[in-house]
Amino acid sequence: MSRVTAVIPVKDGERYLAELLDALRREGVDELIVIDSGSSDRSLEIARAAGVEPLEIPPAEFGHGRTRNLGAERASGELIWFLTQDATPAPGALDAFRAALALDERIGVAYGPHLPRPETSPMIARELTEFFAGFAGPDGGPAIQRAGDPTFLSNVNACYRRACWEEVRFRDLPYSEDQAFGRDALSAGWLKAYVPDAAVLHAHDYGALEFMRRYFDEYRGLRETLGHVERFRPLEVLRWTGSQTTADLRWMAREGLPIAERARWAARSTVHHSGRRVFSALGSRAERVPKPLRRRLSLERRDDARTPSRPPRAPAALPAPRHVDASRAHEDYEAAARVLRDGPAALLDPVPGSAEREQLRIAMVVPPWQRGSGGHNILFQVMSRLERRGHVCSIWVSDLFGEMSDFWPGVLRRQINDWFAPFDGPVHYGFDDWHGADIVVATGWQTVHPTLLLEGCRARAYLVNDHEPEFFATSTESRLAADTYRYGMHCIAGSPWLRDLLTDIYGASADAFNYGVDHAIYRPLDVPRRRDTVVYYGRHSTPRRAVPIGLMALEELHRRRPDVRIVLFGDDVPPRTAFPYEHLGVLSQPQLATLFAEATVGLCLSLTNFSLMPKEMLACGLPCVELSGVSAESIFGDDGALELADLEPHALASGIERLLDDRELWERRARAGIEFAAAHSWDRATDEVELGLRHALAEREAALGVG
Repeated sequence: MSRVTAVIPVKDGERYLAELLDALRREGVDELIVIDSGSSDRSLEIARAAGVEPLEIPPAEFGHGRTRNLGAERASGELIWFLTQDATPAPGALDAFRAALALDERIGVAYGPHLPRPETSPMIARELTEFFAGFAGPDGGPAIQRAGDPTFLSNVNACYRRACWEEVRFRDLPYSEDQAFGRDALSAGWLKAYVPDAAVLHAHDYGALEFMRRYFDEYRGLRETLGHVERFRPLEVLRWTGSQTTADLRWMAREGLPIAERARWAARSTVHHSGRRVFSALGSRAERVPKPLRRRLSLERRDDARTPSRPPRAPAALPAPRHVDASRAHEDYEAAARVLRDGPAALLDPVPGSAEREQLRIAMVVPPWQRGSGGHNILFQVMSRLERRGHVCSIWVSDLFGEMSDFWPGVLRRQINDWFAPFDGPVHYGFDDWHGADIVVATGWQTVHPTLLLEGCRARAYLVNDHEPEFFATSTESRLAADTYRYGMHCIAGSPWLRDLLTDIYGASADAFNYGVDHAIYRPLDVPRRRDTVVYYGRHSTPRRAVPIGLMALEELHRRRPDVRIVLFGDDVPPRTAFPYEHLGVLSQPQLATLFAEATVGLCLSLTNFSLMPKEMLACGLPCVELSGVSAESIFGDDGALELADLEPHALASGIERLLDDRELWERRARAGIEFAAAHSWDRATDEVELGLRHALAEREAALGVG
């Protein structure tokens, strides 16, 4: 179990400090660090009585980000739990944090709700309750937040994974260091989790004037940290104040407060909410406020308008280094390093006429798969048919990160047969049994460098389904993916658009093939066709599917037409949305055919090459909306079976609406789709791939003057 250090910055915190330290002991925290910045009350005495020797720093050295970095540097735990001096953990909070951080090793920080204390004013109690309720997952449990989700984070109660803190660290800010960390962590690729069961008792409850001055400081910090400027329009402030005061009164009534007490709080509520808007707007424009007035408005008596400067420090002492032994057999991209260092393995000399031989030994190298993987379905449909044509076929799984290490080869072959297509040949995990081939076929960027190291081959080919460098931001992976097109392997690309991209940008030798359709499954069925149903392949785990924009388009569609039935499929996890929908998860191929046969309009987006799914929709008579300007035009033309739209929510929603409203257009697209798909079989796709493989062998013979 991970060791946990709790870090509590303190100044004059005697009111709740003993209660807080007792609660942390009860929760089972392994280490307590109290950082005191000049307390004049009993805070130091309380900490020492609890067995904690405080780390004392001068008040001038305190900074919300700086001091928490100091605490993390002193902490020995793998998890670092930051709390404020007035935040008392509820029972079970630490266990809830541990469980949430264990959900995914990419979760770098988790935070929990603030529960109002009994004496908290109704305005703050309602605000805390409603604010944090909005972060919970659909089932009221933890919610994982990714880039594009809210960046909110609060160091009143947040538990950090040490590795995340070490990579991101807190900015040296006078305020809102937690909000800045939330944004920086998500931008760096970490995830964030809200944990409803990891609660603390906490509420800042000041007098009316103190609240206003606190909001001045808080929004000044948000301006300095995130660039936020609070909008201020008098009429909006009046309307907002009225709505918030009404909400407070309703909340007090639900909580059972007597009428006289509600009346007493009504005036305070009006002052609180109007003052908040005024002082928030002033704080976010603090640089325009005269310096003497800034100091008077600030609860912390700050008169600066930016991050305060500090005197130069002496060079920081380095910690004692720790020797770390090698703990892995090799680095993740060892095969790429070997190719970059030594070059590809030598190919065998070609045999004259090998490109025309009836039977070839074909080895396909594939990355790990999951049920429902469209790219693997394409590969295995083709390999299944090459095998039936008499070629000696084998499949080799190149698994960089051990995703399928628990499966025996027999289990892997069973998955291929159950999930994709019939295949009788051998399936190998890794290359321990490698025995050579006439032609070896790489199928994804992560398989290319291992393929280049395989000996005993007469030629290599590369079956390319996507422009894979676009899968990544600028990174090692994007560079290595681009590198794979430059080793002279003949490419067999999944569309004319992709073929042209490979030849024009990378100078590769390339053919194109067209994806097939299994017409035994995907065809018009005797199922009543609905007129109100939009189905969307919302595979959120695949970024190239542009799911955030797809969901925005469906939100716009729901706003325009709230009666339209929206169905999402393709991923096990239902995405969080601003509109209601039905979720079907990952479906089998016969189930997909039934869904496509009953729906009205399909939506399927792909940013890196046209995918198989829209063809299967069209084969079932389902008109489909896809992206214009990517690759679909190279297959369908500008006005073929597909309804094309720009990558913009309103344009996509309008494309769907056209098919919902225009019966003649719907009929024309449906007929064109069925006719188009009828000409695209997997046998034809296999013909084109087989020609590409023979082309690769012929190029090898021509290069050496054989034949």
